[in-house]
Amino acid sequence: MALRDGLFDADWSFRVDQGEMHEAARFGATLALAFVTGSWLGRRTDAAPPVFRRAEALAVVTFTWVAIAIFGGLPYVLGGMSVVDALFESVSGFTTTGATILTDFESKSRAFFLWRAMTQWFGGLGVIALFVVVLPRLGIAGRQIFFAESSSAPSEAVAPSVRTSARRLWILYVSLTALMAVLLVGTGFSLYEGVVHALTTLAAGGFSPNGQSILGYANPAAEWVFVPFMFVAGASFPLLVVALTRRPLALLRDSEFRLYLATALGFTLLIAALLADGVPGERQLREAGFQVASLISSAGFASLDYEADWSAGIKALLLVVMILGGCAGSAAGGAKQVRFLLVFRFLHRELKRVLHPRAVLPLRHHGERVQDRVMWSVFTLVLLYLLGYVVVAVPVVLLMPGEAGSVVTAEQLSTGFSASVACLSNVGPAFGEAGPMGSYAGFHPVAKLILTVAMLVGRLEIVTALALLHPDVWRHLRWKD
Repeated sequence: MALRDGLFDADWSFRVDQGEMHEAARFGATLALAFVTGSWLGRRTDAAPPVFRRAEALAVVTFTWVAIAIFGGLPYVLGGMSVVDALFESVSGFTTTGATILTDFESKSRAFFLWRAMTQWFGGLGVIALFVVVLPRLGIAGRQIFFAESSSAPSEAVAPSVRTSARRLWILYVSLTALMAVLLVGTGFSLYEGVVHALTTLAAGGFSPNGQSILGYANPAAEWVFVPFMFVAGASFPLLVVALTRRPLALLRDSEFRLYLATALGFTLLIAALLADGVPGERQLREAGFQVASLISSAGFASLDYEADWSAGIKALLLVVMILGGCAGSAAGGAKQVRFLLVFRFLHRELKRVLHPRAVLPLRHHGERVQDRVMWSVFTLVLLYLLGYVVVAVPVVLLMPGEAGSVVTAEQLSTGFSASVACLSNVGPAFGEAGPMGSYAGFHPVAKLILTVAMLVGRLEIVTALALLHPDVWRHLRWKD
């Protein structure tokens, strides 16, 4: 018997070692291929111009995201996933969306889940750098007024030097991640679980090694830790740097942050009151606060199955929260609260103009006059998001499984439209089979590809990606011979 037990242990160890070797080989092959490709491209671009033209900058930003997602999906393909599923999972990670095609979490290794978490963490940092450094300089979708270095807005770029700005954002991002990991470990999470969830929370990503998300841990104390960090993940990181280093009251003086805070608190109290059918208690406040913080920041975690447990009316409120999203300068998805704020101010001004047609009523943001061209950029982006939800939802709904010629059901409409909002706004979980405890695995492969493109386009705030379709962009690109 001792001999048999020894053989069994040896066989088990051999299989574990073999599994680890295969895991290491997959990541090693990906690293080698990425290194070779990057080195080749680096040599090809040695003589590239030091200053990018606008068209070139747009192309570089878009194709960099595409390239990173492709290389990031190679470990999934080598691990047995289909190309479509691997691309979906990788794009979901690097865009910090959090939508997943996984159904069997138990069969995946800790290294697999750590890789998923790292794709979101690095993706989140890249998103913040992109929105704070690159897009404002290109004047994309009105961002020049949100982060202009000449602006007196508290949400201005954190320093005149790009390098200094990036370093301060990096320090804040890493520090908050480490702090959250420590607090989660203090509530009973293992070090591995604490680190993985901290990586995906500050990135507003939502990937979890547990198939039931945070519900699977049944840890109310940990849920209270998640709530403020998810909320912070949806706030402006440049504004946080300013508040922590120069002006402590900058947060409360920023109109977008005040709207973001009021929206989160308002929806939390409303949903908690509906859950309690009266005055809410700790459980209702915790459940409502967790879900609202998760969806408004586009983190996408879930502490309960709101698809099954909550009414259609409350889920409609959650859909509104998804659309409103977080602040400019965060890793959150969607059109951002500041743009909705400017649209509301514009509509309010137009109503006043009806009563006072001769009045001069300039539109201002943080004391600075908003130029008409900036306002049109804001309107364009908000409109593109609203149209995008419909454009993406239609084919996704039509590709839902069902009998040929059958009428589209209300459930299919709900699932398809919410999936469109969840992917284009980079939220992740939707309703129906793509709900917080569900997966996108059952979607048609073509629908998965459509949603994959939606995640990329949404992360680049639509205009950046759509601009590449204009012939002028390709005419102005300078190609190296």
